[in-house]
Amino acid sequence: MSRRSLAIALSLALALGVFLVRERQLAGGSGFPLDDAWIHFHFARNLAEGHGFVYNPGVHVSGSTAPLWTLLLGGTFALAGSEPLLAKALGVAAALLTALLAGVLAGRFTGHEGLGLLAGALTALAGPLAWGALSGMEVSLAALLVTGGLLAHSMGRDGAAAALLALAVLARPESVLLLPLVWAAGRLTPRRTMLFAVTAGLIVAPWVAFNLVTTGLPLPATATAKIEGGLIGYLAGSREPLATALATRPSRFLVEWVRWLGSVNLLTPVLLLPGLWLLWQRGGRAAVLPAAVLVAHPVGMALLAPYRGPAFQEGRYSIHLLPLAIAVAVSALGLLRGRFFVQARAAVAILLVGASLWTIWPAASRYGWAVQNINAMQVELGRWVAGHTPREARVALNDVGAIAFISRREVVDVMGLVTPSIIPYRKAGEAGVLRYLGRACPDFLVVFPAWFPRIAAMTAEFTPLHRVRLEHNTVAGADEMVVYETPWNRWGAAPRPCGPLAGQPA
Repeated sequence: MSRRSLAIALSLALALGVFLVRERQLAGGSGFPLDDAWIHFHFARNLAEGHGFVYNPGVHVSGSTAPLWTLLLGGTFALAGSEPLLAKALGVAAALLTALLAGVLAGRFTGHEGLGLLAGALTALAGPLAWGALSGMEVSLAALLVTGGLLAHSMGRDGAAAALLALAVLARPESVLLLPLVWAAGRLTPRRTMLFAVTAGLIVAPWVAFNLVTTGLPLPATATAKIEGGLIGYLAGSREPLATALATRPSRFLVEWVRWLGSVNLLTPVLLLPGLWLLWQRGGRAAVLPAAVLVAHPVGMALLAPYRGPAFQEGRYSIHLLPLAIAVAVSALGLLRGRFFVQARAAVAILLVGASLWTIWPAASRYGWAVQNINAMQVELGRWVAGHTPREARVALNDVGAIAFISRREVVDVMGLVTPSIIPYRKAGEAGVLRYLGRACPDFLVVFPAWFPRIAAMTAEFTPLHRVRLEHNTVAGADEMVVYETPWNRWGAAPRPCGPLAGQPA
């Protein structure tokens, strides 16, 4: 291992070490900061056990916006056993490779090996990358594929760039913006255009076809259930004021994006424009067009398929572009040429490292509290359901990750992520959810009462059995989650026949 690689690896080890210490201090043990990670694990275990891409065995569903990560986990589980902690090993490996490639990419941007080392170390020290590595989520894989694709483009390897960026779409759909930008950055010949179109089509088409078969739309059920507007939301039937869609939300997302980059490293957004200028000077259109995704990303999120913003949940929808942002920011130091600027460049480099170090502890604390929340609520409830309900029970949930994975019960997802048939009903709010429950007839219901106050108030029909309340909630959808016995419970004293409740429309 070269000295540069060793320095980058040690930087990542430092960041991960702080995260693991805070996880132990706040959560008391290992875990994951989002319930969504457990959704991947549940799909992956079913894949490893030969059931296919299903959540409930026998029912194929497109419930992952990151199918490549789910498939990778499924292969890993098949080889090594369905142990969720394996996801952390994969995430750490992807994060290390990402930081190493970010250093190479910055070196190519600037022609300066020292600046490449700086970019690699800053990427390794970035809190969101450490969060992604340990989160069980797909973001480290997406960052690796995006950085690798951009590096391949900088080396003139169009086939590799197209393949890696298309694979990145299967890890984080927001990566799709890079494909047209990288294509437009090169020679616009029919042969090269066909190369990009065919490569991307062959890689992405199977996922789109699976979505069409299972949901009737080119997007997975998870995206359909979450999208809050934009073009894709409009095509799916959502209507919102044009001012919101075209002006308010794009400007808000752009501001949030800049603030998020600044929260990772205060100097990053300050140096982005000078860095882009240097790329233009050194490489022209071929260099600067792909980097323009740093501007297109928040605007594209807002216009196409908005859900929350670029900073949501530690930037989980934006982390794939963080290595590029750091490489471009570091490139700005290449403008400080000549012996008179050597000390200035060194001073800025020290400030950049110091700014990254400053953010690690608070980022690790947020991670530790998130792990504590998920362990104390969703994981604990999964164990309760496993120990207190019949194995054949059908359970309706608003968080379908850890509870489903641990209990192995048949689930009904009242949010629609893995039960897409409920999505049309959800447009009518709680009344629609109640109508759907009358069709699905779950034996138990595990939800946030704050999300479903009408259902929670129907104590004659939905009997509380067990509840968990978080004292310091930072990531869960509400402070309290409750297990209810439903009126259709097949093991109840007087189960009602499947159908709508009295007074509820059919």
